[in-house]
Amino acid sequence: MLLAGPSGSGKSTLAAHLGWPVLRLDDYYREGDDPLLPRDEHGRADWDAIGSWNADDALAAVVALATCGEVQAPVYEIGADRRVGQHTVRLGDAPAFIAEGLFADVLVAGARRAGVLADAVVLTPSAPVTFARRFVRDVREARKPVPFLLRRGLRLMREQPAVVRRCAAAGMRQLGPARARTELAELHVRHTASPDGPFARTA
Repeated sequence: MLLAGPSGSGKSTLAAHLGWPVLRLDDYYREGDDPLLPRDEHGRADWDAIGSWNADDALAAVVALATCGEVQAPVYEIGADRRVGQHTVRLGDAPAFIAEGLFADVLVAGARRAGVLADAVVLTPSAPVTFARRFVRDVREARKPVPFLLRRGLRLMREQPAVVRRCAAAGMRQLGPARARTELAELHVRHTASPDGPFARTA
């Protein structure tokens, strides 16, 4: 299942709650010295631009995990602007996995063509809640200097409706975090009872 939503919308929290394997699409950001990495007006990496993300690598990982049951995924550190390692994501006995990230909508068409798309959801929390959650997380993780995080957070709050519209246009279902948690938990229960159901081994 592909799971998108504005930064701080609760994607990682929802994925952890369900207990399915998780492929973190944010780990497919471009390296800080990549010439294809978009820059803002101050020359800083623009992590909120779709071009900052390597969609081809991410889609290949989604397809590999769905078809082979295992993939080697990078570990990306935002504060360092680079990949700092890798880890193995295994499907195991799970009926499906979650590929979650800000730009997950970019993968909808490709995952559908590959026959590995079970569902595609974009979370739609309130913009102020998202702003507060994102700011606390980014400060705690020391992702960037606080003044930068504050300016970025205010800009992303204004842009949040456009992010949701973009994901909906790509074919993702719009769900509030609470509704998504309920629906996907029910899906989890159904697949546990019937492991050979129609969503087996899909994203």
